[in-house]
Amino acid sequence: MKMSIRALVTSAALTLVGTASFATECIAPANPGGGWDFTCRQIGKILYDIGQVDAPVQVTNMAGGGGGLAFAHVVNERGDDPDLIVAASSATTTRLAQNAFAGMTADQVRFVGAIGADPGVIVVAKDSPMNSLNDLVEAVKAGENVSFAGGSAAGGFDHLKVLQVLKAGGIEDIRAVKYIGVDGGADAVTQTVGGFTTAMTGDMSEIVGFINSGEVKALGVLTEERVPGFDGIPTAREQGLDVVAVNWRGLYVPKDITDEQFQAWADKLQAVADSAEWQEAMKANGLAPFTKVGGDFQSWVDGVVAETVELSKEIGVLQ
Repeated sequence: MKMSIRALVTSAALTLVGTASFATECIAPANPGGGWDFTCRQIGKILYDIGQVDAPVQVTNMAGGGGGLAFAHVVNERGDDPDLIVAASSATTTRLAQNAFAGMTADQVRFVGAIGADPGVIVVAKDSPMNSLNDLVEAVKAGENVSFAGGSAAGGFDHLKVLQVLKAGGIEDIRAVKYIGVDGGADAVTQTVGGFTTAMTGDMSEIVGFINSGEVKALGVLTEERVPGFDGIPTAREQGLDVVAVNWRGLYVPKDITDEQFQAWADKLQAVADSAEWQEAMKANGLAPFTKVGGDFQSWVDGVVAETVELSKEIGVLQ
C-alpha cells in the first residue's frame, strides 16, 4: 500500500522537482479553486510580501482522498521537512477523527495555526425555487428528491453542516439524506450550478465568486452574526435553526521538525494574521477573524478531534 501511495504522489506532484528558486512549499490537498488552494495561495503570497520568507512560496495542488493523499505524502515522505507547510481546515480534523485517512491520526503531524474562520454556507442555483433554509428543510420533509454536494467526503465537515441544519429543522432520519462528496468546494458548487444536485454545502471563500456573479443564491450562513460584506445573507439562527458551523483556515507542518522550527512557523503565521494584507484578504473573501497559533492551537485541535469523534458516533458515522 505504501508503494502505491508513493506512486500516486509522484504522478500528482510533478512540480515538486526542479524548484530551487522556491524556499518554501505549501501543499493544497485539493484541486485549484477551493478553500485549501485559497489558503496556500493567500498565506503564501502574504508571507513573501511582508518579508517572512525570502522567496515566493511554491503552491502544489495534490488532490486525492479528501486530503488523505497529501497527508500520507507528508507523513511518509516529508516528515522532517522544515520548509513544508500544508493547508488545513476543520475538514482535515474531521476526517482524521473519523479515520478517513486509512488509519492515519492527527498526531502524525503538528498543527501550527489558524488565522481565519470560513463561514459555513448553503447555496442553490440561481433559478432554484428555494429561497431559505426552511424551504430546503420542508422539501426534505416532503420527500422531494433533494441532494447535496460538498467538498468533503461523506461524513466529513461539509456533510456534517447540512446534517446539523436538517436535524435542527426537525428531521430525524438524517442519515438518509443524499450527499455527494467531491474534491474541493469549486467542484461541489459546479455540481449545483449544473443542476446535478439541489444544493451545495461548503464555505464562503470557496464560492464568493459564484455569489457575486449571481450564479448561485445563498440560503443562509452558519455563523452567529451576518458576515460583513455579505449582509444580505441571513444566518441559520435568524431562520429558527440553531446551527453555527465555521471552518477554520490554517496550516499543519511535518511532525519531526524541531520545536524551534515549529515556533518559527507559528510566529510567521501570526505576522500574516496581523498584517493589513491579510485583513483585506479576509474582507474580500468573507472570512471572520480567528487566530490561534503554536502550542495553543495544537491543544485546541486535540480537543476538537475528540469532540468530533463523539458527534460522529451520535449521528452514526462512527460506531
